[in-house]
Formats: sequence, C-alpha cells, structure tokens
Amino acid sequence: MAVVVALGAFLMTLFGGWVAQRVTDRRHLVLGLAGGLMLGVVGLDLLPEALGAAGSEVFGVPEALLLFVGGFLLAHGVERLLAVRRASHGADWGTEHGGTRGKSERAPQVGLTAAAAMVGHSLMDGIALGAAFQVGGGMGATVALAVVTHDFADGFNTYTLTSLYGNDRRKALGMLLVDALAPLVGAGSTLLFTLPEELLGAYLGFFGGVLLYLAAAEILPEAHHDHPAHSTLLCTVTGVGFIWLVVGVSGG
Repeated sequence: MAVVVALGAFLMTLFGGWVAQRVTDRRHLVLGLAGGLMLGVVGLDLLPEALGAAGSEVFGVPEALLLFVGGFLLAHGVERLLAVRRASHGADWGTEHGGTRGKSERAPQVGLTAAAAMVGHSLMDGIALGAAFQVGGGMGATVALAVVTHDFADGFNTYTLTSLYGNDRRKALGMLLVDALAPLVGAGSTLLFTLPEELLGAYLGFFGGVLLYLAAAEILPEAHHDHPAHSTLLCTVTGVGFIWLVVGVSGG
C-alpha cells in the first residue's frame, strides 16, 4: 500500500516542477512562493517532527536543534566556499565589466547540492510513509496525506533551486525526476528494514537547518532583488499558509 501511495507522491512532485516551469515570466513570484513553502516546511513540519522523534538532549539542548543549527552552518559554509572558489576563478567577470547580477555569477554546484538535499528529503518521505503503514492503516493514511500534498512543494522547490543557480533546463528536469522517484525508492526500502525513530528525528532536524538557510539567505533575497513588490511577499505568506493547512489537515 505504501508503494502505491508513493506513486501519488511521484506524480505530485512532477506536477510541482511543471508549475515552476510554466511561470518563468513571474520568476520573483515563483521564488517568493518557494521561499514560503520552504519556511513552512521547516517551521511547521520538520522541526516539530524532529523534536518529537529525537528527544534526547546534549548539554541541555535537544539533539534535533543542535543538528538543525549544524545543518544551517554547513549550508552556509558550503555556499561561502563555493563563492570563494568562484571568485578565485574569475566567475564574477561579468559583474566587474558592467554586467548585471544573474545566473552567470552563481555556482551551479550550489543548485545541484540543494536539489540533492531535496532528493534526500523525498527519500526520507518515502521511508516515513512505509514506516507509518507498518504501524497501522490510520497512521499510514495520515502520513500519506501529508507526503503526497507537500511533495508538490518538493517538486516546485527542486526545479526552482536547480535552475536558480544557473543549471540548464535539462539538469533541472533530471533532478526533478530523481526527486519524484525518491519517495518510491524510500517506501520500497521499508520492506527490507525499519528506521529507528531517533535517527529519523536527527535527520529531519539537520535537513531543516539546511532548508532554512536556503530559504532565508538565498531564495527570499533573490525573490526581492529585482521585484521588491507586495505581491512577492504575499506569495511567501501564501506558501507558509499552504504548508500550515497541509499540516493541520493531516493532523500534525
């Protein structure tokens, strides 16, 4: 049953990526919505689940929160390292010679790394889905609703993140397909093993930190760079509200 539901997640992920492609003339709105979706996923879905699953503390701080901060710092460190390497190889030539800030000065590796993190998250979605059905049908149905619905956001964000950093459409579509397949692989893998709850919580906390950095330091500033409009902010708030609705309907 879990694999059948994961097929719905596969289709929803592809649909999210398709939507991201179709609104290229409203790029700032796409990025504003993507930032809101990512912020909502982190604050309203990932962190509460991580804190509930990884309950142990390390020197007075919940393990999930330590990994959350660690994920944020790792994402920041990787982005800064790639920025230094890009500058040392003259990748900012266009800006120095009268060009504008755009995809040419961005490191495609950052986009691919971010998309790979989304794939990892989708893989864990599938594993969580399979584990929920192992517990019981009611738990499986609740998790299935959350996974299938918010995989739209995963597909949307995967395509947006990959293309935002200068990767061509072929690579963006490739990462979107891998992200769509990941829940199927994750759900199928639960036929072979059971993931410890604490390990799942630790992963969710770490991934939440990575995702928050991408949303707050990259996606949202880029959304408002050329179009600091109220409509962009509205899209961000809408993205957060959508995830809140998903979490509420799925029972948290």
